[in-house]
Amino acid sequence: MKLTISVIKADVGSIGGHIKPSQKLKDVVANFVYENGIKKGEVVDYYISSTGDDIAILMTHKKGALNDTIHKLAWDAFVEGTRVAKEQGLYGAGQDLLKDAFSGNVKGMGPAVAEMEIEERPNECFVLFAADKTDPGAYNLPFYLGFADPMYCAGLMLSPKMGKGFKFVIMDVAHTEGDRVIELSAPEDLYDIAALLRDNQRFVIEHIYSDSTGEIAASVSTTRLHNIAGKYTGKDDPVALVRVQGAFPATGEILAPFSIGHYVAGFMRGSHTGPLMPVKANSPISYFDGPPVVSAQAFSVKDGKLTEPADAFDQPFWDWVRDQVSQKALDIRRQGFSGCAMLPYSELEYGGIVEKMKKLDGKFKVRK
Repeated sequence: MKLTISVIKADVGSIGGHIKPSQKLKDVVANFVYENGIKKGEVVDYYISSTGDDIAILMTHKKGALNDTIHKLAWDAFVEGTRVAKEQGLYGAGQDLLKDAFSGNVKGMGPAVAEMEIEERPNECFVLFAADKTDPGAYNLPFYLGFADPMYCAGLMLSPKMGKGFKFVIMDVAHTEGDRVIELSAPEDLYDIAALLRDNQRFVIEHIYSDSTGEIAASVSTTRLHNIAGKYTGKDDPVALVRVQGAFPATGEILAPFSIGHYVAGFMRGSHTGPLMPVKANSPISYFDGPPVVSAQAFSVKDGKLTEPADAFDQPFWDWVRDQVSQKALDIRRQGFSGCAMLPYSELEYGGIVEKMKKLDGKFKVRK
């Protein structure tokens, strides 16, 4: 029997603005999943964590991806959490629940979803990445480097199991009438992959597969909230699941690219550019509603049962990286709204600036 690993993540309320969910909110979500998932035999195991103001529900089960029961369990848990968030007066209660009622699965309803259906290895291990105050394209560069560049992933040279490289499934998230995807393999299509992934706002990694075994290696949420809501409702705050070791990159090879603190979309009001900071699990948001953050929790799993997570960014090396990323954040924030410090107009089209630009446009005159 195959095992499915699902992570579903949403912002349904936060203390003091966009900082972190309350402990009561997290406890209510966790208890709901336990009572309605574990006790009823729908879920094998689960784990609840937060990154910034978002709560992530990690579950193992045997129902496959996009399963109605599993997705409704997460949706209902977030609805229950929203009720508590309203009781506590938390900011943005139910913010990421963009539809009025559940309709099959949560894709296209607001929450971020990443899932993998796998044949469990004897020593199966994976990393849950959870980002806040950024969009799904934030994973483009680190996963490109971790799966396709031997400068970061030595296993591409040293491991016979990885010698054939990996297939990237890339989605055009600007195409809203359906899932428009392309499949390209590295190293054969390396430059084509790079040409697409450089555009973080349009082309996003959805899945990665081993070309040697055909097994799934990574899954990334691809939801763009403004495409669902038709207006700015918060950044997309993507999650990702990455299998590691054996036929896949080592854990350290996947983590290494995050030391760059590369610039991504997000920050305050989801409208700026900022460096992606690797943070400890359950870290809050702070400076300028940021900076954009990502946590990494590594798990081992046996017969669907999860170990406690190893917090991959909770190690002295990453303290130094966080110092460097803080400096990068300060440097670009000194530029304020000017140029690349703020996102291009195409990414602001659902904000209040639209009405301002319409008014200004009517005041322009063409000189004779």
